[in-house]
Amino acid sequence: MEQLVERTLYASRWLLAPIYIGLSLALLALAIKFFQEVFHVLPHVLDLSESDLILGLLSMIDMGLVGGLIVMVMLSGYENFVSALSLSHDTEKLDWLGKMDAGSLKNKVAASIVAISSIHLLRVFMDVKATPNDKLMWYVLIHLTFVFSALVMAWIDRMHRDAH
Repeated sequence: MEQLVERTLYASRWLLAPIYIGLSLALLALAIKFFQEVFHVLPHVLDLSESDLILGLLSMIDMGLVGGLIVMVMLSGYENFVSALSLSHDTEKLDWLGKMDAGSLKNKVAASIVAISSIHLLRVFMDVKATPNDKLMWYVLIHLTFVFSALVMAWIDRMHRDAH
């Protein structure tokens, strides 16, 4: 009975595979949105003010960071929790693939969230006159919460690694 339970639990890791496939579809949706923004900005690049152009570019950078985050979670999550990727030797392999454990992934996700939050905050600051002070305060507090959380997670991970 115990072996059956253990095999069932171990096999259930494959339930994560459709989630990672779903993330690849989310990446496709993000790519479509990215190119929608590119085709929105490019024809009007000469008509846009500098701040509007920068806001459009920040939006594209933001989508690029989110896309990288999706790839990181999708590939390393699959490899850590479902199955090792069996890529042929002639296939280009990402340098970090196979080296990122769950703790490293968590820290990379936290750092990516801080970077994404920074870009959102920069976008708010680009149009600071249109943002009420109370909303601005909340944007900054939320960003600082992300920064603090990322630092605490990195500190805990470092303490854990030093203990081993």
